[in-house]
Amino acid sequence: MAKKAVATLHQGTSAGRNHTKCIKMVKSPETGAYFFQEEIVENEQAMAFFK
Repeated sequence: MAKKAVATLHQGTSAGRNHTKCIKMVKSPETGAYFFQEEIVENEQAMAFFK
């Protein structure tokens, strides 16, 4: 039953589907260690986030 309840939330609108969570690995210039940078961006700006 839970699957049906979740599926009914996605029927009428696509308002929540125009954003993407992007995660990229970045190297710290001070220590040389890697860390992850996370950001929620619009679908059109996702490729610009990785450049």
